[in-house]
Amino acid sequence: MKLSDVRLSSNVSDRRSGGAGGKVALSGGAVVLVLIVSAVTGINPMTLLGGLQGDQSASSATNAPPPTPGQDPSADFVSKVLATTEDAWTELAPQLGITYRQPKLVLFRDAVSSACGQQSSAVGPFYCPGDEQAYLDLTFFDELSRKFGAPGDFAAAYVVAHEVGHHVQNLTGANRKVSGNSQGAESGAVRLELQADCYAGVWAHWAEKKGLLEAGDADEALRAANQIGDDTLQKRGRGHVTPDSFTHGSAAQRQRWFTVGLQGGDARRCDTFSASSL
Repeated sequence: MKLSDVRLSSNVSDRRSGGAGGKVALSGGAVVLVLIVSAVTGINPMTLLGGLQGDQSASSATNAPPPTPGQDPSADFVSKVLATTEDAWTELAPQLGITYRQPKLVLFRDAVSSACGQQSSAVGPFYCPGDEQAYLDLTFFDELSRKFGAPGDFAAAYVVAHEVGHHVQNLTGANRKVSGNSQGAESGAVRLELQADCYAGVWAHWAEKKGLLEAGDADEALRAANQIGDDTLQKRGRGHVTPDSFTHGSAAQRQRWFTVGLQGGDARRCDTFSASSL
C-alpha cells in the first residue's frame, strides 16, 4: 500500500506503556481505603482493586498520547491507514444518510480496559460502541502473518478498515439490530461482521481510486478474509466445522462481501441484513 505521502491520524492513542490493561499504580492510601471497604462489605479486595485500576485506565484512555512519529513503523502504518479511513468515510458517509464522526484507535499490549469491559488481546482487534473506539494489539499482525498465513501490509490494513466498518455501523444504528448472544450461519452477528467486511471493501475501492493500492493488495485482503473465516478457523482448531456456532461468517462469505464493496464502492450495497442469502 502506498502510504508515504499520507498524513498521520490524530485519533490514535498509545496505551502500550501502561502494561496489561494500561493499569495505573495505586497509592498506599488508596490500597488501605480498599481494604477498609472490603472489611465492611465482605467484597474480595482484589475485585475492588481490579475495578479501581480498570476505572483509572479507562478514564485515561482519551488522554493517552499518540505514538511518536517515526519511532514505531507499525504504529505509523496503522495511523496512516486510519487517516485514509477518515478521509474515505467523510466522503462516503452521505451514501448512508449519515455525517461521519471519526473514531479513536487505541493501541494496547496484552489487555485493555474499555467501555465494553476489560479485554485480553486474545480476543483480537475489536470495536466498542460505548466509547466509539477501536482497540488493537499490534502483535495481532504478526499472528495474522505467521499463525493465520495472511501476510502483507494490505491484509493488516483490511483489519483496521473492518473495525472502522463497525464504527460506521454504530453511526447508522445497524449494530443495534443484533442481540448479544447471536450466532449461526445466517445470524445477526454474522450479518454484522459481513457488513463490516463489505464496508472495508468500500474503503479499499476508495483507496484504489486515490492511487494508494499496489499490485496484489486486494489479494492480500481476500487471503486474510479466507484465513479468518469461521470455517477455516474451526477446521484448524477443531478439525470440523459447526455452522451453528458461526459468529463472523465463512471464508467464502467474508471474501464475497469484501468483494461487493471493493467492486462497486457503494456502501448502500452492503445491506447484509436485507440479503436473502449471505
